[in-house]
Amino acid sequence: MTVTDVSWSAHDRLPYRVLAVDDDPLQCLMVGEILEAPRYIVTVAGSGAAALARLREQDFDIVLLDKSMPDIGGDEVCRRIRRDLGLTLLPVLIVTGSGGSDDLMASLQAGANDFVRKPYLPAELQARVDSAAQRKRATDQLDSAESLLFALARLVEAKDENTGDHCSRLSRNSVLLGQAMGLTAPELLALRRGGVLHDIGKLGIPDAILMKAGALDDDEWKVMRQHTVIGASLVDGLKSMRLTVPIVRHHHERWDGSGYPDGLAGEAIPLLARVFQVVDIYDALRFARPYKEPFPPERALEILESEAARGWRDPRIVAAFVALVRRHPEQLNVDADANDDLGESLFRRVVDGLSGVKTA
Repeated sequence: MTVTDVSWSAHDRLPYRVLAVDDDPLQCLMVGEILEAPRYIVTVAGSGAAALARLREQDFDIVLLDKSMPDIGGDEVCRRIRRDLGLTLLPVLIVTGSGGSDDLMASLQAGANDFVRKPYLPAELQARVDSAAQRKRATDQLDSAESLLFALARLVEAKDENTGDHCSRLSRNSVLLGQAMGLTAPELLALRRGGVLHDIGKLGIPDAILMKAGALDDDEWKVMRQHTVIGASLVDGLKSMRLTVPIVRHHHERWDGSGYPDGLAGEAIPLLARVFQVVDIYDALRFARPYKEPFPPERALEILESEAARGWRDPRIVAAFVALVRRHPEQLNVDADANDDLGESLFRRVVDGLSGVKTA
């Protein structure tokens, strides 16, 4: 897998995640035979209650929901999906043997998107699932709240003239490390997002502290360290950011427990935060800051290894990153994919618009 495999367009090619809800095991088996891997990943729930539990735990692209079930009927499940779980954009297809207009209208009023009548042809079921899942993926890509978060994070980056394309580099290079470690596609996507969003909490830090030329005093450091907590609270509102929130909150924790904000130690620090922080530190070492010159790659790696020896970093992840850089140093120097901007285009439109505003 290459880095571009986790861009939005490639992410859309991942198998469609289908939740099939039916109390009849034979119907579920039939759905699984029609919607085969690798194009689909079918998860089965044998009751309405089980379906709601699954939806609280996992993300799906579409729900195939039997209308008549003994515990909670399909229409009520649909209402709870919309009302209780807040999944207003998740496609729900009611599977029914009834053709009565009153029954169909009741399902639509409960929030169903469409119907599939039993018995169904395999080609018809595949076409309906594909169409609904593709619309869901397109909607996910255009999520305005995500776009706004990414654009705001770019604004934080732009306030610091010394970091350059820090966020884009972190997005790309943390994915490279994640791939080398064999992480899953959702984990790689979270790392990619974390590259841009990790410092978004600095929006809540006063400029007098954020832009201070000299060293921060103890009280100022207490305020600065809150950026991880502020950032996590900003990102936590989106279910799609579930794996990204720990990166934002915990990327300044230390392996020995001396980091912040929660003083987590060892494997209590979320894995993705540990992966991300190694790339973040390397990037800070490799590029110039007001207080330091850029270090050459080998010197930056030596510093990382020394921090692992001191107990600050996960030694296994540092070793994996050092091996990656020494094996493929050219990969970490390639510019980020121009089509994978994570809020860059929206940020540029805002900046361009402001630059055209005339002041009195």
